[in-house]
Formats: sequence, C-alpha cells, structure tokens
Amino acid sequence: MIRPATENDAEAIRDIYQPYITDTIITFEEEPVSVEEIRSRITKILADGYPYFVYEDPETKKILGYCYSSQFRTRNAYRFCTESSLYLINDDSVKGKGLGTLLYKHLIEELRVRKFHTVLGVVSLPNEASAKLHEKLGFTKCCHLRESGFKFGKWIDVGFWELIL
Repeated sequence: MIRPATENDAEAIRDIYQPYITDTIITFEEEPVSVEEIRSRITKILADGYPYFVYEDPETKKILGYCYSSQFRTRNAYRFCTESSLYLINDDSVKGKGLGTLLYKHLIEELRVRKFHTVLGVVSLPNEASAKLHEKLGFTKCCHLRESGFKFGKWIDVGFWELIL
C-alpha cells in the first residue's frame, strides 16, 4: 500500500536509508543520520510542496520503501523541475518484485498532478538497476558527470536521467 509519508515514518525511513549511507555509493551522504534529522527532512519536503510516499506492507505494516521529490535548484525559474529519490529495504524478499517501479510510477503521477514539468533522477555510477528503472519509466540519460563525488576513498561518476512530464 502506497501512502503519504508522515513524521511518524522517520524511524523506518532512517532504517532503510542507513545501509545506503554506510555500505554503498548510492547516496553521497557519508555520516549516519538520526531519526530527528529524517523527521526534519520529511517536514521540509512536505512543507515545500513536494510529495513524499512510503510503501507499507498491507499484512505486516512494515515500510518496505519510500520515494519523494525535492527542490532541484533554488532559482525560481527551476520551480517546475524536481529531483526524485527512491529507496527500498535491502531484503531479498523485496528485490525484483516491482516495488520500485510501483513507487516511482506513483510519484511521477503525483508530480503530473502538481504540474511539475521535469523530473530528474540523479544516479551515482555504476548503478545498473537504477539506470534500468529510470529508462523503463521513460527517463532518458541526459548528463554524465565524471568523478564528481568522492566516497570510500574513490572518485564516483554521476548520471542524470530526465523525464519530461
């Protein structure tokens, strides 16, 4: 079941996100974040008029993934462009079940309703699964930034995928 995220989801979201910080290049965040910080981020994203959703397992009520969009850049002319984010729990029972596609489609539809024009998926590379997901949903790779991030003692490339709504 997909539903809007609330501040009460902060702990579950933090628990999903934390391994991406500590164990992967998928996020460039390097320090663990607190539940309070996640709660603050949820509040800000919602207050700024962007959507934030969680997927809650209907049987267990456990949050298995979340997605949101946020401000791409601060200049007013960018107000119809948004950056998307999607994270799923790292569990084999979830992988390959279409949950990421379901969440992302839901987010995209909500962005259309809110009259956004462009969605950007920013992906640290390599990340074949994310690249495939974006392309499956109609995004086109539009930019490749070489060695723009540094994490775990190595330089990391970043790709931008865009979807015109």
